Amino acid sequence: MTIKEIQEEIIDEFSFFEDWMERYEYIIELGKSLPIIKDEYKTDSNLIVGCQSKVWLASEIEGDKIKFTADSDAILTKGIVALLLRAFNNQKPKDILDADLYFVDKIGLKEHLSPTRANGLVSMIKQIKLYALAFQSKMG
Repeated sequence: MTIKEIQEEIIDEFSFFEDWMERYEYIIELGKSLPIIKDEYKTDSNLIVGCQSKVWLASEIEGDKIKFTADSDAILTKGIVALLLRAFNNQKPKDILDADLYFVDKIGLKEHLSPTRANGLVSMIKQIKLYALAFQSKMG
């Protein structure tokens, strides 16, 4: 699936919820379904700067696509990173760099987060794009 198709799927899913409490609960459930990150990735070098809670993000290239793994010590933040990984995991670096991440605004996520969590969200997206840029540079 393309990043755009995944975003449309996420927007559709969030349209089923009546209010933001239900959406928060769904995001928390997504966080619980995030695969366990290996302890070796829970290093300071994989911590995302700018997040209120601790968020670890690691990546590796497999073929021509990036595989991400992540975790957080905060359950809501873990759900937010799970949403981002759903959109960006197994995508080519160029597609990640070119992606317009509109689902965040369409589902109203940013406006329903505290300012510090919203800053963390921006930091997570920035870090994902930095990984994509690094891999694209290595690939030529």
